Order: sequence, then C-alpha cells, then structure tokens
Amino acid sequence: MRKIFVMEHLTMDGVIQAPGGQTEDPTGGFKFGGWSFPYGDDETSERLLGKMSRSYDLLLGRKTYEIFAAYWPFQKGVIAEPFNKATKYVVGTTQFDLSWDKTVLINKNVVNELRKLKETVGPDLMVWGSGRLLQTLLSSRLVDELHTFMVPITLGEGKKLFADGTIAQEWKMTDSFVSKGGVIIASYVPNGEVKIGGFDDTHPSEAELARRRKWSAV
Repeated sequence: MRKIFVMEHLTMDGVIQAPGGQTEDPTGGFKFGGWSFPYGDDETSERLLGKMSRSYDLLLGRKTYEIFAAYWPFQKGVIAEPFNKATKYVVGTTQFDLSWDKTVLINKNVVNELRKLKETVGPDLMVWGSGRLLQTLLSSRLVDELHTFMVPITLGEGKKLFADGTIAQEWKMTDSFVSKGGVIIASYVPNGEVKIGGFDDTHPSEAELARRRKWSAV
C-alpha cells in the first residue's frame, strides 16, 4: 500500500500560502509571499532533503501543480530531477495545461480514486502545498505522515494548514528538530481519536456547579 505523506512550510498561526516567493500565490490579496525564504539555511535544507530521500510520486492540487509545472521542468538538481521523473497525480476540476511529463488528472470521485491509488503498487505519494486538496485528504483520513517546517512568524491571514472543517484526531510526533534560525521541523503520524480529561471532576464547589449550569444553558 502506498502512503500519502505531506510536506508543508507553515507559520506559527498555521498559514501555508506562498512560502517560497512573492508571486507564488497572491490570491485573496495575500501580500506576504516568500515568508519562509529568510529562514532557509543548511540545517533546514539537509532535513528537508532527508525527508525527500525516499522514492515518491507527486500528489498535487491544481494551483500547486501549475506553480510547479512553470518552474521545475526548467531546473536541474536534487529536487528538480526526482520531481521531473515522478508521476504527477493532479486533482482539479477546471481546465488547465497538463503538459508536464507523466501527469495524470483526477477530476471525479476524488476520495474514492485516491483510496484506489493508495492500494496500487508504486512509490509513496508526496503532497506539497495544495491547500484545498490537503483539506480533503485530512477530512478523509488519507494522510499517513505529516512533515512540517514551522517558521517563527505570524501573519494573521492566508490559507491555513488546518482550515474550517478539520476533523478531531490525535497525532503522534515521530521526529523533531529546531534550527538555529528557530524553524521547528517536526514529523507526525495519525494516532487515533482525541483523548480528553481534566481537573474538574473531583469535589466541585457550589460555585463551580453553578458556573456549569450557566454555561451549559448558553
């Protein structure tokens, strides 16, 4: 079975939009494109390449595919070569250029088709960016690994890693590292349902019981 693993740069407030360049994705009037660029260094690059060292195909949303297709076919190097070699599975419902070599369009019954794709023989499937697709993957519990590079800034706007509609689930951290520039690099796998508890179950005061009754009525 093929795994889906997600690679995302994000801010402290969860923004994943346009980390790599000022013109990458200005939709919605986003004005902070390129916010991750000042935090790149040898440490983060080494960790990034390490997580990308496995064999993979690409699974992308339409907008991220268009960004990649306009750039990576014209590049060489340790990222460009496996990107260009990989099969690109693209989820999109509007017409767009699919001429990047080895591109496969998925435009109907997306969740079912992705479940089928995971059952096929082949490399794991790597997701970059693809914010809208990512919400579908998360809500359908299709993400097997989540690798994040959290930059020490907040933006207050932009597309989020976990948007409205995110399901409740626990994640288990499998690896972590903090760069000298403050980038928190962490890996997670799904770990079942959310566990809850609290300090409010033993001998509550009359004031506490009154508070609960008041708030439960709101």
